[in-house]
Amino acid sequence: MFILDRLVQLGQTTPPPAANLDRVTAPIVGLLETVFTVAIPVVGAIGAIFCIVLGLKLAKAEEPQDREKAKQGLKNAIIGFVLIFVLVVALRIGIPVMTEWIGGIPAE
Repeated sequence: MFILDRLVQLGQTTPPPAANLDRVTAPIVGLLETVFTVAIPVVGAIGAIFCIVLGLKLAKAEEPQDREKAKQGLKNAIIGFVLIFVLVVALRIGIPVMTEWIGGIPAE
């Protein structure tokens, strides 16, 4: 009978219940959201100030090497600035998706 009962259990098509990982994920997601809330304005302000300083260096440069160095630094700063914001937006979009995905993991 045990073997027959086990075969019947294996043949069932009902999915196992989802694991409740809210206790684990809630503090992590809350921490990330708090960090992003504080980090976005700080990074924006620092990036803007850095770009202004590099722009002033470009305007004040007299030698061609200095102008090229300042232009390259300004280009790198703008690329880094844009890259940081794209990654922050991707994380803002991805965190709820990943949280939902983790919540759907079946319990073992």
